[in-house]
Amino acid sequence: MPVKKASFKETINPLESIQQIVSAYTDYKKIAGQEQTKRREIEAWEKTTIAKINAQREILIGYLNRSFDERAENFRALFNVVDRAIITGNNEQLEVALHLITEIAKSSPFKELANLASVKAALDDPNHKWTF
Repeated sequence: MPVKKASFKETINPLESIQQIVSAYTDYKKIAGQEQTKRREIEAWEKTTIAKINAQREILIGYLNRSFDERAENFRALFNVVDRAIITGNNEQLEVALHLITEIAKSSPFKELANLASVKAALDDPNHKWTF
């Protein structure tokens, strides 16, 4: 038996093909629109997040600048006391000043920063209960 070849008209339905192409294109446009919306949302989130990071950075740098300036001023003042105590021979005043210098040197402004972070987190939390 000879094999019968199918003709072009018998195997392909042009109307069905067009419907599939239109359906695929419609799905593509719908998904492309959704993805574009997602990209815009991500870009907006990115800008907001970067702005928050920059604001927090400025606060942190300002805090550290003030903290280290204050520490430097305290050290200057205490070393002036040490100098005067040495000149006048006041050993008691020298001992107190050296003790204070040691205590300031042991403390870190970063410790206080951790406390500030927890206070900020509490302020940002609308459900935080404050007790006094």
